Amino acid sequence: MRPATLGKDIPAGLTLWGLLVPEAIAYSAMAGAPAQAGLYTLLASLPLYALLGTSRQLVCASTSASSIMMAAVLAQSTGADPALFAGTMAALVLLVGALFLLAGFCRLGFVASFLSYPVMTGYVCGLAVYIAVSQAPKLLGLHKAPGDVFLQVWGLVERLPQTRPEAAAVGLGALVLLFVLERLTPRVPGALVVLVLGVLAGTWLNRDGHAALALAGVIPTGLPHLVPPRLSLATLTDLLPGAAGIALVAFSQALGTAKTFADKYGYEVDPNRELLAMGAANAACGMFGGLVNGGSMSSTAVNERAGARSQAAGITAAVMVVLTLFFLTPLFRDLPEPVLGAVVLHAVARMLKAREVWGFLRQSRMEFALAVAAFLGVLAFGLLTGLLVTLKLCAALLLFNATRLNVSRLGVSPCAPETFLSLERHPEARAMPGLALLRPESTVFFANAERLRAAVREALADKPRAVILDLKVNPTLDITTCRTLRKILAEVRETGAALLLTDISDTALENLDRSGLLKELGEHRLHGHVAEAVRGAGKEG
Repeated sequence: MRPATLGKDIPAGLTLWGLLVPEAIAYSAMAGAPAQAGLYTLLASLPLYALLGTSRQLVCASTSASSIMMAAVLAQSTGADPALFAGTMAALVLLVGALFLLAGFCRLGFVASFLSYPVMTGYVCGLAVYIAVSQAPKLLGLHKAPGDVFLQVWGLVERLPQTRPEAAAVGLGALVLLFVLERLTPRVPGALVVLVLGVLAGTWLNRDGHAALALAGVIPTGLPHLVPPRLSLATLTDLLPGAAGIALVAFSQALGTAKTFADKYGYEVDPNRELLAMGAANAACGMFGGLVNGGSMSSTAVNERAGARSQAAGITAAVMVVLTLFFLTPLFRDLPEPVLGAVVLHAVARMLKAREVWGFLRQSRMEFALAVAAFLGVLAFGLLTGLLVTLKLCAALLLFNATRLNVSRLGVSPCAPETFLSLERHPEARAMPGLALLRPESTVFFANAERLRAAVREALADKPRAVILDLKVNPTLDITTCRTLRKILAEVRETGAALLLTDISDTALENLDRSGLLKELGEHRLHGHVAEAVRGAGKEG
């Protein structure tokens, strides 16, 4: 937080408050929790992230993704028993916080790098459709049909004749107004405007005891009380897979959002500090009946657009939430549920990146197919099983890319005799007669070492007098690679050629020495760069 930016941060915080309060109430309903749970979340998540996080714009709050995933996990663990809900929810949020903290202390922030962006984008798009389908009936005054997404859509179509006109007018009107205000007056907190109008509509339509609209109900005034969690081993074991899934999705979304704005404003985000910040925020929320929280994409975008340049905006919003809990909660009693559904659908619209997914097709058909598979996995199998499908697709893509190895054949540049270029990408380069110059374009290790051996075998078909391997991209050489190089050395020598290595790092040289391969090869066949190796090959001849 910087005093120089307070003139922008405080107004941005007020705008953020206008968005977060309606969203917090809506996300509470989505998670199946009391309406005040979302507000209690903001009390802990906003100030704790401001103190511990490294992003200047990221808003740490409950999100549509984490809330709907909470609902799925809690439904499996508590069934329909309301007596178990509060304690189980507290245990779930605490467990998510503990996983974040453990990952942060173990410095596991790099794990997010193993999640393929296209595959996770496909999952998030599926999540967006899942949430939209679950909230659509609320806009029309209908109950959600049971079953998967496809059954819910069919159930909605069947029940359309039962639509309540007042609910549809309020819900659809609120949704249209949110998009119009966002387009025409992006700095105005449209969610707050819709909330105020919704309360007025709910008060008027439900006057004289006429129940035209389902309402949010009474929200307690004041600060939260300690909620004792269910911390039995059986409960934690039951919740752990779901908690891990929620944490993974929340962190990947938060880190992606934080890095987007860090790049825009020229500062760095520390993934491990982000884990610790979100861990502390969730642990505190679990103790006071709050929801799982993480980096909110929609709220962060609004925060930045409103002018926020530091976490002072989040602190300002937190102060306003405290005032809301003490003085404004009675006003929300007549807030219609169709308005809450509209707030959720408006926020979810940013998650549905259909144009971006379609763009993947032009870059990589395989990654586009994996993104579509992740999308369909959510719709077909549900949130948690769909997440497992997504993680398996990420693992498959990682293995596929790891086992690929492109080995370039090099030629000398016509403009610079000491520079060697790929013959495939630079047709003007000239091949060196009698020499096979090969350069792996990525690190050679146990999964792809045989690809290098195959490339050398192919080059030996031209009967060169020397094979030169440029290993500058290899910081180290594992045992499998050293064994493969020994096989390559034997096969090269069988043809009467010499094997020369260039650009060997100190660590890789130690690996060669320890494996005994350096002695077999001979230190005189190691060279600092390709041009030197070419001259050395001339002496070999």
